[in-house]
Amino acid sequence: MKVVIQTDKAPAAIGPYAQGVQAGGLIITSGQLPIDPATGAFPEGIEAQTKQSLTNVKAILAEAGVDMSHVIKTTVFLKDMNDFAAMNGVYATFFGEGGFPARSAVEVARLPKDALVEIEVIAVP
Repeated sequence: MKVVIQTDKAPAAIGPYAQGVQAGGLIITSGQLPIDPATGAFPEGIEAQTKQSLTNVKAILAEAGVDMSHVIKTTVFLKDMNDFAAMNGVYATFFGEGGFPARSAVEVARLPKDALVEIEVIAVP
């Protein structure tokens, strides 16, 4: 059975997709742009955008009843791989408990709304 995860503590989907889905023992989030759900705006810079993207992920996971320690895999999409170290510094602060998840990080030609970063995760309840 598939359960759609929806929270107003993360930005609404900007297309025909769910913020997250729980099915078959997994929780999967859609890629989270660094949109502040209160303002609809992006913060400035890669560090602030990474923090906002992961804050959005955290809110979706909380709606599903889990926290970041349940994340087993992340995918980080970067506009510029030169931002990797700065992103990594912020990213590490979100994953202390339960160890770091597996991760892929890739540079992409362009992200929606010209974001600097987008992050999606897979978690287990």
